[in-house]
Amino acid sequence: MNSFKDVFDRYQWDEIKDRLGKVTHSDVLNSLQRKHKTLDDFLNLLSPAAAQELELMAKMTRQLTQKRFGKTIQLYAPMYLSNECQNICTYCGFSLDNDVRRKTLSDTELMIEGSVLKSMGVNHLLLVSGEANKTVGISYFLNAVRLLKPHFANISIEVQPLSEEEYLQLHQEGVYSVLVYQETYHQEVYKEYHPKGKKSNFHFRLDTPDRIGRAGIHKIGLGVLLGLEDWRVDSFFNAFHIDYLQKQYWKSRFSVSFPRLRPAEGIIEPNFIMEDKDLLQLICAYRIWNEDLEISISTRENEKFRNNIISLGATAMSAASKTNPGGYAVDVESLEQFETSDERSMEEVKNSIRKAGYDPVMKDWDPAYSGF
Repeated sequence: MNSFKDVFDRYQWDEIKDRLGKVTHSDVLNSLQRKHKTLDDFLNLLSPAAAQELELMAKMTRQLTQKRFGKTIQLYAPMYLSNECQNICTYCGFSLDNDVRRKTLSDTELMIEGSVLKSMGVNHLLLVSGEANKTVGISYFLNAVRLLKPHFANISIEVQPLSEEEYLQLHQEGVYSVLVYQETYHQEVYKEYHPKGKKSNFHFRLDTPDRIGRAGIHKIGLGVLLGLEDWRVDSFFNAFHIDYLQKQYWKSRFSVSFPRLRPAEGIIEPNFIMEDKDLLQLICAYRIWNEDLEISISTRENEKFRNNIISLGATAMSAASKTNPGGYAVDVESLEQFETSDERSMEEVKNSIRKAGYDPVMKDWDPAYSGF
């Protein structure tokens, strides 16, 4: 059975890093003018040489996004189910080696948190959890989806990698999308960031989107943790992964997120600093390369950046996020995965979207359309 692992070695990390440094201004202009963009064009638009064309790239990004998605921003909110985790990850507040109080939501607490989010107007819910298979495994996730699905138009999940059969079960229960991040595609240093736990298996995680695609999930979300390694090289491999998946699982939609390393309990400092202008260049490169790709911006980013990105490529945003289990109502002091930067309420975010001339969308998909 084919998987991304079979083609991953087509490119080498140092080779891509070297190619990025050799891109010329002429290469960038040629890529911007080319009608049908390739992965090589994406590499050119990621390069340091492309930074001098950021204004033109931003203009193209605005036009392409409006043409494909209109002037709308889909809003969603995460619900953290548990901060229990069996992995040691050097950048995460949930890491097993952090001596903190652990919390997993009960059925009653799930419904209380759901009720609070519903009262905020949330209709798109993202269920998030630490990776603790025995405590929060497939049975827990299926139960949570069954409890919450009647109250929300759209349920997505961001949990530990599962088997194809388990993803099929979630699909049958009505899960719309699954997000999974490789964190970094730098295989040689991946183990240093993940010294213990199932997550330390680089290739098992690498093949996760294939299992999601084979299970028929409607949308697959990918991304890298920006700050671990060179953001340009990591983002090239992430785009390579998306390019492969779109060809293999053409019935699914795809999204990309841009989590920048944020402060959290016991984590390392970023190895690579990514400035706002770098993130803007990355977002523009993705949009110009792939007009159909959905682009999601989380509350890791600050209010000013999120306000500016509304008209520059974003199609979805989280709002009023709490990154700890029970953070909305039942246990506001439990351990958070990371600090959020944009702490505005849902209404404040909606108002900022309207002020920019865009429409905040709380519901744009319904299970009734699943047969089409």
